[in-house]
Amino acid sequence: MKIGDLAKRSGLSAHTLRYYERIGLLPYADRDASGQRDYDETILIWIEFLRRLKETGMPIRDMLAYASLRNGGPATEQARHDILLAHRRQVQATITSLQANLLVLDQKIAGYAATMPRTHDDDTTQNTPATNTKHIPQPGQQRNACSNSGASATDFSGTNSNGRGSADHRNPIPARPARTRGN
Repeated sequence: MKIGDLAKRSGLSAHTLRYYERIGLLPYADRDASGQRDYDETILIWIEFLRRLKETGMPIRDMLAYASLRNGGPATEQARHDILLAHRRQVQATITSLQANLLVLDQKIAGYAATMPRTHDDDTTQNTPATNTKHIPQPGQQRNACSNSGASATDFSGTNSNGRGSADHRNPIPARPARTRGN
């Protein structure tokens, strides 16, 4: 298969394929009578594996080390196993971190959703009295000083009367006290 066909089937550009060949990630392609690269279809499996390594954050230098060991045959299986195992640990740590970050985002989104007006299934504002006894402030309204957040007069935007952030559920970081001259 010619490099243009390989580029289409692999999703990589011809330039990237040539680069991977030049640095040693791909084996040198056979050449046809006119000197053009002629790839065997089995290269697609290797390219797909390289793509997955790249997408999971493996540096090219580690990909090169793996490719070099792969060319060494069965005697290098343990070293290749170790490289992939170390990379798997890094991927798992990244997933764990992303899941923790996603949880924080979900909590933040839920906090905002709790302050938004409720709607019916047809997305129109509900005109019946709220079943929740808490008062949900509207934009520009003041919260009463004994709200659950413990913050003093706070408007809907999450800022208190001096323009600083409040300690409500949308902003878990307490506001900094205002600086006075001379501090």
